[in-house]
Amino acid sequence: MWHRCLLSGMAVWLAAAAPASAFIAYVSNEKSNTVSVIDTDNWTVTKTIKVGQRPRGIEFTRDGKFVFVAVGDDDSIQVIDVAKQEVVDTLPSGPDPELFALDADGKILYVANENDNTVTIIDVEKRARLGEIQVGVEPEGMAISPDGKILINTSETTNMAHFIDTTTRQIIANVLVDARPRFAEFKRDNSEVWVSSEIGGTVSVIDPVKRVVTDKISFNIPGLRSEAIQPVGIGMTKDGKTAFVALGPANRVAVVDATSHKVTKYLLVGQRVWHMAFTPDEKYLMVTNGVSNDVSVIDVAAQKVIKTIQVGELPWGITIAQP
Repeated sequence: MWHRCLLSGMAVWLAAAAPASAFIAYVSNEKSNTVSVIDTDNWTVTKTIKVGQRPRGIEFTRDGKFVFVAVGDDDSIQVIDVAKQEVVDTLPSGPDPELFALDADGKILYVANENDNTVTIIDVEKRARLGEIQVGVEPEGMAISPDGKILINTSETTNMAHFIDTTTRQIIANVLVDARPRFAEFKRDNSEVWVSSEIGGTVSVIDPVKRVVTDKISFNIPGLRSEAIQPVGIGMTKDGKTAFVALGPANRVAVVDATSHKVTKYLLVGQRVWHMAFTPDEKYLMVTNGVSNDVSVIDVAAQKVIKTIQVGELPWGITIAQP
């Protein structure tokens, strides 16, 4: 009996002593020109890094040693050294870079330049521009297909998702979506690409092979005008079964069955929810809330908001990796 109790006690002690899965999140704050660093072990801001003017798109490099952040009013991509937690380099983009996509090898960066109607191609290692692709007006959303062959760019004013061949670097198809497309996200099996339309109030589901819209997801929140429901950021679980859609000034994140394309739940978060990122273990989803200057933490399995973290002014983008 005493032996069983001892083993049981040891198990409890080991469970308590084992460190939680800790990750590090970087949040771009568009108005305060800073990046907040969050330790997900205790959900606290551990560092605020001064960056260039109007930081928005943000992403870790593939090795997790650096963070790229698009500083729109400085017309460049800044490079933050994660170990030093300071800006150490700059990559050349076009005017007003907003969102970008890094290829699977982490060697090529594709940048949407909002004021120039172009996508800049950058060799990350050489810190050099390889060229530009002319796209529609106000390019923003960027996503690379799981096989790396197709780059999607959405243009806000042209209301299109441009399909770009990453080998020839030419547009091979344009798909019309609803007004002001903001973001694109592929399913991991390459069966669908989703595009959010902020003013249209929908998410278009596109067959990436046929390059046609096959379905549209709409949102209805009792007590809110349809104009207040503005889809922006999208996050999808690796198994492709569940998606989360940020609904901007509706202050909600929609939970969507990614197979049936039906909304199953709305989660109340902070004000003007914008972009999001999963922790690598997919236990948590963190979303930026621009007007309330905070980040909401969602327990993915429970589909419940568990924490709010204050960050800088007008948080916009977020990226998460292993520290």
